[in-house]
Amino acid sequence: MAATRRGGGGTSGRRPPKAVDASARALDERFGTTGFARKAMRKAFPDQWSFLVGEIAMYSFVIILLTGVFLTLFFKPSMHEVVYDGSYTKLKGVEMSEAYASTLKISFDVRGGLLVRQLHHWATLIFIGAILVHLLRNFFTGAFRKPRELNWLLGLVMFVLVMFNGLFGYSLPDDLLSGTGLRVVEGVTLSVPLVGSYAVMFLFGGEFPGTDIVPRLYVIHVLLIPGVLAALIPLHAVVLTWRQTHTQFPGKGSSNTTVKGYPFFPVFIAKTTSLFLWVLGVATLLAAFVQINPVWLYGPYDPGAISSGSQPDWYMGWLEGGLRIMPAWEIDAWGHTVSLSVAIPGLVVLGLLIGGLAAYPFLERWVTGDPATHHLLDRPRDVPARTGIGVAGIVFYGVLWLAGGNDVLADRFEIPLFWTTWFFRGAVILGPLLGYAIAYRICVGLQRRDLGLAEHGLETGVIRMSPDGRFSEVERPMPDEAIAAITDPRPAVAVPLDVPPDIDGVESPRARGGARRVRAALNRRFRADLATVPERTPADGNGDGNGDGPKEVTGSGTVSER
Repeated sequence: MAATRRGGGGTSGRRPPKAVDASARALDERFGTTGFARKAMRKAFPDQWSFLVGEIAMYSFVIILLTGVFLTLFFKPSMHEVVYDGSYTKLKGVEMSEAYASTLKISFDVRGGLLVRQLHHWATLIFIGAILVHLLRNFFTGAFRKPRELNWLLGLVMFVLVMFNGLFGYSLPDDLLSGTGLRVVEGVTLSVPLVGSYAVMFLFGGEFPGTDIVPRLYVIHVLLIPGVLAALIPLHAVVLTWRQTHTQFPGKGSSNTTVKGYPFFPVFIAKTTSLFLWVLGVATLLAAFVQINPVWLYGPYDPGAISSGSQPDWYMGWLEGGLRIMPAWEIDAWGHTVSLSVAIPGLVVLGLLIGGLAAYPFLERWVTGDPATHHLLDRPRDVPARTGIGVAGIVFYGVLWLAGGNDVLADRFEIPLFWTTWFFRGAVILGPLLGYAIAYRICVGLQRRDLGLAEHGLETGVIRMSPDGRFSEVERPMPDEAIAAITDPRPAVAVPLDVPPDIDGVESPRARGGARRVRAALNRRFRADLATVPERTPADGNGDGNGDGPKEVTGSGTVSER
């Protein structure tokens, strides 16, 4: 691309340096980069804040990698017993593993070690939180629909990998808190029917805690899972995103075939660079001023000791809560004992959360009968059934997370632990149902408000009296650009799949079979309160939406026909 400069009364072209030009020509001859680069530089990115959450996750991962490399230079993944003789005087002379001793060395003897260690931990929490918010945004807006089912599954796999890698990471210091977490991991692994005991012996290299678990978790934490993530993140965030048309919300001229936004270069690249600096700055401030995981206060792990009020990081709270509120049920059959009190929270709940999210795009397509390609997102209020299901899942997860602190709640509010346990047992069942109903009604209410804005306009608070003595409020018509998200056409979310009625007492072939009737019933429920695009006469003098702000670039997207 030729650059221009001002001089005298006109402009003159300026060629790039010879070395740069030769290098670009050589790359183009071998890889065909010029065409891709020209197209990539002009790719349009919609200007909407929720699209930046995925970038926050990506930049957090970069910080994790950089700080992780620093920590590996000083951490010793060994459970060999040593006597501590470092700077922290309260633990001098105490026997501990080399893993715990090296963690103390990083915290107190390595220049900047504590800052980097806490930065690594905070970046991990931001990473997992951003992935979860990004996942929820894609769910509530329907971004998982065709042709993005694969990208949805990749994101879900990354969320599971990061969640377990975080668990393995804070287990490495071999302190009392992380050892308590490993004891939970051992119990959940033992609960696996038939193979649980063999899996524990293989994982720990013998009886718990053994001497091999920290070195094995170290390899998984710093090599295996990061390697998989390093391959999946570019595929998820770059290859598939750049290959497919970017999603966008309805309104402001957006459609299912056209993306309206700012170009990748220079607008988007400037925004995303500043976002990386913001993520780095926030994580660094947290690491500098907010203490996290002070392992020196817990002491080395001792299987015979337990700390009061032990809590995992927030993303593993669902497991802790499930274990605390599950009744002590067991099944004895054919010489084997299955501990349901551990198997259900550790295996079944995880299967419901992750398996349900993985299967949902395909279940919704089966229910809606919608095979179309979707590049235009749904507003959550426009699809109440999907939004209600999502809120029910959030409530289910949140109740389990709160239940993980039932002992802390009982202590702080001075109520019996028995009460808090039974409260959460009821809330984990009734809470999702209540969350679904409330979210559904809120969506319907917001739809009616949108219809009022489209048909009547915005309330001004000005009351006028007519000549016959009646009072009415003055309403101001909304500008076309402001109301476009409500009035612009969009692809149908679902198609009718009603079962045909009987004709002369003869059942229609489409009505035969229980699965078809169930599908028809679910289809009716899903379509019951879908938003409809209202008809609206444009108000006079509203303009065409061309303001004096920055000009936007429109890039065309391609729609794959089925």
